[in-house]
Amino acid sequence: MSDRKQFRDLADPEVAREAIASLDLAPDSETVPLAEARGRVLAERIDADLDVPGFDRASVDGYAVRGRDTFGADEADPIEFDLVGTVHAGTEPDVEVGAGEAAEISTGAVMPAGADAVVMVERTEELTDADAETPSAVAVRNAVAPGDNVMLAGTDVAAGARALGPGTRLTPREIGLLSALGLDEVPVRGTPTIGIVSTGDELVRPGEKLHSERGEIYDVNSYTIAAGVEEAGGEAKLYPHAGDDYAEMERLLLEAADECDLVLSSGSTSASAVDVIYRVVEERGELLLHGVAVKPGKPMLIGELGDSAYVGLPGYPVSALTIFRTFVAPAIREAAALPEPQTATVRGRMARRERYAEGRLRLMPAGLVTDADGETLVYPVDKGSGATTSLVEADGVVAVDPDTEYLGEGEEVEVQLFSPDVRAPTLLAVGEDDPALSRLLDRLDNPRFLPVGSREGLRRLSNTIPDVAVVAGPVDRDVETVDLGGWTREWGLVVPAGNPERVDGLADLVDRDLAFVNRGRDAGIRASLDAAIEDLATERDASRRDLTDAIRGYGVGTKGFESPARAVARGNADAGLGLHATADALGLDFVPLGTEPVRVRANPDRVEKTGVEELAAELETASDVFASLPGYDHDTP
Repeated sequence: MSDRKQFRDLADPEVAREAIASLDLAPDSETVPLAEARGRVLAERIDADLDVPGFDRASVDGYAVRGRDTFGADEADPIEFDLVGTVHAGTEPDVEVGAGEAAEISTGAVMPAGADAVVMVERTEELTDADAETPSAVAVRNAVAPGDNVMLAGTDVAAGARALGPGTRLTPREIGLLSALGLDEVPVRGTPTIGIVSTGDELVRPGEKLHSERGEIYDVNSYTIAAGVEEAGGEAKLYPHAGDDYAEMERLLLEAADECDLVLSSGSTSASAVDVIYRVVEERGELLLHGVAVKPGKPMLIGELGDSAYVGLPGYPVSALTIFRTFVAPAIREAAALPEPQTATVRGRMARRERYAEGRLRLMPAGLVTDADGETLVYPVDKGSGATTSLVEADGVVAVDPDTEYLGEGEEVEVQLFSPDVRAPTLLAVGEDDPALSRLLDRLDNPRFLPVGSREGLRRLSNTIPDVAVVAGPVDRDVETVDLGGWTREWGLVVPAGNPERVDGLADLVDRDLAFVNRGRDAGIRASLDAAIEDLATERDASRRDLTDAIRGYGVGTKGFESPARAVARGNADAGLGLHATADALGLDFVPLGTEPVRVRANPDRVEKTGVEELAAELETASDVFASLPGYDHDTP
């Protein structure tokens, strides 16, 4: 009998939000030095226990007087006052002002006894006796009332007043006020500590040696989710990988629960026999929810472990980030007393129609692009939630209601951004990956390139979503485009240094039992290879199929333009399809088979877009880029 956990009763997304809201994520308050308080949130009210300022002080440079003595003074008939001394800021007055007397005073200085107003220095004139070296009197040409140009004690903050309330986020201005109150430490909300545990025997931490032959992959989720935790106001704490061992998973989860306010795990939440994490929660805590009616991210867990809250995220990076941002990040922000970012959403129009009818909430990963007028367009990003590159192609998600059958082209939608810092790329390019292209894109501000291959690039350009498509080799389809320019590159067979098998050309792959690594069908260089095979077949009066069947490895194509060369460098192949420049960069030998054009073709509606114009300008002037790459030659329209 199977022991798999089935998702028969998927919870409504709102039920999932309520379940997370019921968890206690809030940490205890703490007291921190004022110097470390910026960005923190006050845990309790702060009352002033002294007046700010704590004394009556002059707000201008001038002369402290009794206001009533200046009545009637003007430019035509000034009133003379006897000078009785000077008061400087930061010193205690040693004079007293009586009737008809004045004391020179600096801005911020304590008002001397007897004085209740200050005449600005610009409205006075010092009077000096003929036989004296210093002024003995001052002529006042402006009347002032009691209190004029004086900041009374407690004007800024009065003793006993409520200075700042609980929940106040401490920015530089609040820090300034607390400083004025003389506080050197303040009570603040604690920062929620979020423990992150990634599960799976196949995971390896970045920086450690990766054994691809064992099926190992680098751990994406731990660092992605940790960055999201920090952005939401929490403190991320990474734990070692739990693997798929029940005992180790249990030990790590309980350790994290003992040390953290919330434990997040990724992976091991789906309904398979090896995914046992939900059993740990059921046996050592309380499982509140298993499975949510949302796509992506159905296998989601919510529960409690000891005194800690627990949420299990899906294992695929895009699903994990989407579920985290939608359900978990708001709870962390609330626990940290931080507001929802005001800039976390944008509105745009759908760039194309998208069908959907699955009866559950869909959190559709979406990318942003702008048209020539700067209007935001939204397009679906659908590589499958296991594709890590979707993390950088998708800018956020569009929540599609369960009863929505399709989103129409031009329909306005709201995109919930993965981060408030996300902005649409200045240029969205797709197509053939190429070392010269990479150098050109480095010279632009915030471009985005999707290496989907020449054929797929043209297909996407026909859907009018990208700004430009980079097309290599003899690849074409009926798509209206504007040619911005391009280059040629030498292609052929990449072989080990020294060419130990003495590979001389394409015929060697056909006639000898050599291990070959090909490129995928969407690559333009693959089209160049196929054209060369067709020519060889004609020359031999054979069928193209006969030749391709004879090439060991022809039918399996890699995506990356360096992948075949790297397989050769590892000793896994005798030859690989690649570029002269790639062979040179990796220290390998190269057997040339020809040159192929690479063209940058623009969406006709976007040629006046700033990013497209900047790329076109770089194409015209970037001869240095092509001169630096073996086998390249600059070409213009």
